[in-house]
Amino acid sequence: MSHSFQSIALVGNATDLRVAECMLSLASHIYARGMRVLVDPGVGLAFKPDSVVPCPEPAFPTRADLIIAIGGDGTLLYAARLVAAHCVPLLGINRGRLGFLTDVSPNSMLEDVDSVLDGRYSEDRRSLLAARLEHAGAPPIRALALNDVVVNKWKTGRTMDFETSINGRFVNSHGGDGIVIATATGSTAYALSCGGPIVEPDLDVWVLAPICPHTLSDRPIVVRAGSKIQLRMSDRFESRAQVTCDGTAIGDLAQGDNLYVESADAQITLLHPPGYDYYRLLRSKLHWGRAGYGSPADA
Repeated sequence: MSHSFQSIALVGNATDLRVAECMLSLASHIYARGMRVLVDPGVGLAFKPDSVVPCPEPAFPTRADLIIAIGGDGTLLYAARLVAAHCVPLLGINRGRLGFLTDVSPNSMLEDVDSVLDGRYSEDRRSLLAARLEHAGAPPIRALALNDVVVNKWKTGRTMDFETSINGRFVNSHGGDGIVIATATGSTAYALSCGGPIVEPDLDVWVLAPICPHTLSDRPIVVRAGSKIQLRMSDRFESRAQVTCDGTAIGDLAQGDNLYVESADAQITLLHPPGYDYYRLLRSKLHWGRAGYGSPADA
């Protein structure tokens, strides 16, 4: 699908000097191409006169043809939540630490942005998780996640006890610090630090990775995307947990409460400039294939 770009929105934490530098450079460059640049009024940078149009970030999805997220993966996850119900594509400029999602280097930023604006890019559709947190006698809490839905022990130094079911079938009783339910996109995030596998982002699967399980046989598993996952806190102990979606807390999970995770109707679209290679990205971020270890060095 080809996009026509006339209005470009910039998202980033401008208090970070590296992000601010990129935002100023991009705004000037895109404006010089004759395109409209949307920036939240609270950014507070000294843009060239008339080069940007003030626009509150919540309005970006209805006024922008493309959103450029400048920062780390957290910035792009925030932008993904903005556009989840819309068809606005995202481009990520890496000014964070790892940057599995924000894959454009600052060194080639203007060249890569020009390629995308000129229509030379590949589209990368990513699925989302839909979480529903249910407490007895209260309305459910709903949220979306591009990377993962995480259940962590909360306000206690003890392990938590909970049960999981998939598609109505009981799977396991867990004791530990929690669990990560990750998309293929999120397999390189929290789930990776829990010993979960790296999953190609175009595979239609999810990863369930226990966090510090008390039983060593409680291992990460891979399930079909679209499964209906239920997590229920045990009544045996005073377990209490917090539920987060892409790092944002949505509520607590106490005894008798239920968390349901399934596929969201929405998807997001990432744009990559020419030459994007997922395995080269992995080698770069995870320091694979270093020269001297039997593999060629990355160019």
